[in-house]
Amino acid sequence: MIDTQSGSKSDFAVETRGLGKSFGGFDAVRDVNLKVRRGSVHALIGPNGAGKTTCFNLLTKTLIPTTGRILLHGKDISSLRTSDVAQLGLVRSFQISATFLHLTCLENVRVALQAKNGGGYRFWRSLRAISGLNARAMELLERVGLADVADVRATELSYGKKRALEIATTLALDPSVMLLDEPTAGMGHEDIEPVTELIREAAVGRTVLIVEHNLSVVSSLCERITVLNHGEVLNEGSYAEVSSNADVVSAYMGGGEDD
Repeated sequence: MIDTQSGSKSDFAVETRGLGKSFGGFDAVRDVNLKVRRGSVHALIGPNGAGKTTCFNLLTKTLIPTTGRILLHGKDISSLRTSDVAQLGLVRSFQISATFLHLTCLENVRVALQAKNGGGYRFWRSLRAISGLNARAMELLERVGLADVADVRATELSYGKKRALEIATTLALDPSVMLLDEPTAGMGHEDIEPVTELIREAAVGRTVLIVEHNLSVVSSLCERITVLNHGEVLNEGSYAEVSSNADVVSAYMGGGEDD
C-alpha cells in the first residue's frame, strides 16, 4: 500500500504520527509515534492509566484524534469512521467478551460471516438463506477448538471458551490487522496457555496489536513491545530490552489509575 503523502510503500500495517487525544485540557495520549510491522505481533503495555485503551479507541476510530495521523497499510485513515476502518481490515476484539450469549457458537460465527459477506446482522433471514455459511463457520470453530460445542449457547461456555469464540467471530471478518484488548484478562491459569496458543495461530498471515497485562503472555507472543506511561511512549524494543529498562521498571512499580 502507498502512503498518500510520501508515495512510498509502507512496511508497517499500523502507524501513528504525533497521535494525541485531549479531554478538557487533560492529555490522555500525547505525541505517540507507533509503528507496527506488517505480519508481526506487537504489544502495547504500560501501568494502569498509561493510555493504552485510549490508543486502541483512536486506532479503531471510536475516538477522534485531537492531533496527529493514523495510517493503515500506508493509507491515512485519520478522518474515517469506525465502520470504514473495519471494512479496510482493522478489527478489534474487546476486553469484555462481545458474543451474543443466547446464540449458539455456530450462530455467533455465522452472524459475523453474514456481516463479512454483506448480509449485515439480519437475524430475520431464513435458515435456508444462511445455511451456506455453516461449513465456513464450522471450519472457524474447529480452528479455535470449539467444533464439539457448536450447538451450545455462548452463555453456557467457560470464560476461556467465550474468548475463543470471540476470536473465531473476529477471524470470520477476515481482518488483516487484529487489535486484541486484554485477551487473557480474568482467566484462570488453565485457560491462559490455550488462549495464548490460539492467538499465536490466529496471527499467522496477519498483523496483531495486543494490549495485555500478563507479561508472560507478552514475552511468549510478541516480537516488539511499546511501553506507554502517562499517555506517552516510554520505551520500545524487544521484551528483553524493555523489561530491563530502568524507566519501565520504575513506571510499573509506581502504578496509577485505570485507563
